[in-house]
Amino acid sequence: MTAKPVLDIRQLKTYFYLEDQKVAKAVDNVSFSIFPGETVALVGESGSGKSMTALSIMQLIDRPGRIKSGKAYLNDDDMLKRSFKQMSHIRGKDIAMIFQEPMTALNPVFTIGSQITEILRKHKKLIKKEAANEAIRLLKLVGIPRAEEVINEYPHQLSGGMRQRVMIAMAISCEPQLLIADEPTTALDVTIQAQILNLMIDMKNRFQSALLLITHDLGVVSQYADRVLVMYGGQIVEQAETNKLLNHPSHPYTKGLLESLPDMEKDTDRLGTIDGTVPPAYNFPKGCRFSTRCPFVMDQCLEKNPKLSEAGQDHKARCYLVKEGAAHDSSKQTNTKDQ
Repeated sequence: MTAKPVLDIRQLKTYFYLEDQKVAKAVDNVSFSIFPGETVALVGESGSGKSMTALSIMQLIDRPGRIKSGKAYLNDDDMLKRSFKQMSHIRGKDIAMIFQEPMTALNPVFTIGSQITEILRKHKKLIKKEAANEAIRLLKLVGIPRAEEVINEYPHQLSGGMRQRVMIAMAISCEPQLLIADEPTTALDVTIQAQILNLMIDMKNRFQSALLLITHDLGVVSQYADRVLVMYGGQIVEQAETNKLLNHPSHPYTKGLLESLPDMEKDTDRLGTIDGTVPPAYNFPKGCRFSTRCPFVMDQCLEKNPKLSEAGQDHKARCYLVKEGAAHDSSKQTNTKDQ
């Protein structure tokens, strides 16, 4: 990539300070960039820190959470240095977010039209009539029928798919440079999922914005993402171009995620699984955060958390096996869980 990144995250840390002096490291030293017109997928199990990363970028972390350190550049502007009031002028205009449950993101006591026009009047300085006409145009753009009527309706009167389309209309209303979509199709059926994802990609291409797609669905990733960031335990454990990562995973966690997917070319009675669960963010193991679940764990994995290492061109993984050039060859490694 030679272009300048739209979003440049550097060593972002977001911690939650809990009772009994526990510190939950929800986002711990995360760095990545997203370029104009690019779709980057952030994947991982629930509890890996994906949504907290997005909320940190938007500066929407509630107490007892706090962005401890790091930088989040939107072009050359470090958003983490902005006050809450200053961020209110950036959110919706330069950076927008689509949440996974539109019924909770939309205000149930205001009409669809009033919620879209509020953004337009604030950021585009449109008068009431102009904002209403623009709201109708946006609803039509995202494929909502009877747009002239829908602007006078309330969120509960629309289906889940229609509400998600409204969220997209709101998100693109000011043509933001960066669009963040947090599990945007979780509550939708498969047919509507495809429509919503295709719509988001179409809108991204239309406005040449960048898209950060947060998901746990690797099928979605394979179809829509240019690059993939795999997150576990509040850290990025692998990153690469989509095809490279899906065909040549270098981290045991990524490999485990891929093995849990059905393969039409293989006749298997049972899908693969990853033993155990993601540890709580206040109780990560001393060494590698995946060490309690990894089938290739070695003594050094239990002592020190590995750094992101080169696993190939534009491909990095946080694993000692990568550094040793023997990633995932179980015949060459000693599995301490079996001892």
